[in-house]
Amino acid sequence: MPVQSSRPAPARVSAPSPGLDRFNTASPAAAEATLLGCCGSHRWAQRLAAHRPYPDLGALLAAADEAGYDMAPADLAEALAAEDSPGLHHAAPPSAHLALSAAHAAYECRFGHVFVICLDAFLPSEHPDQVLAGIRARLGHELDEERVVTADEMRRLARGRIIDLMTDKDPADTP
Repeated sequence: MPVQSSRPAPARVSAPSPGLDRFNTASPAAAEATLLGCCGSHRWAQRLAAHRPYPDLGALLAAADEAGYDMAPADLAEALAAEDSPGLHHAAPPSAHLALSAAHAAYECRFGHVFVICLDAFLPSEHPDQVLAGIRARLGHELDEERVVTADEMRRLARGRIIDLMTDKDPADTP
């Protein structure tokens, strides 16, 4: 059975967008601040803001991916420092909160940064299981392997956040 995304895909990546128009015409400082909400690397945000205007969302996403691939280890560390560990809904059982907290602590102890994972391809009800499974699987990675996986997850997170912003989706609607 195919996995459904909790984030609706834009009808066309190249369609005009009021969010993109606002982004393209914002001051450099405002554009960078907006981008820092997508990925906490200042160099990444400055690079994307400096290359405005983008003709369409597809061009912005391509630039974001390219800038993500070019992030130096210090840029990735800066982005990770701005991230929060994925958590559970407050109504989840206390045992689930304890299990997730222990898993996050083990991950952070092993790799020195928060665990990040892009859950766009999963229903919100699947998020807790995906986070726990992801942490368990990735705890077995070597440091270099995990650095590559983490960078890819950050790129995917930034991409989804950009789509939400440029398509005027209310971040509060995203679980």
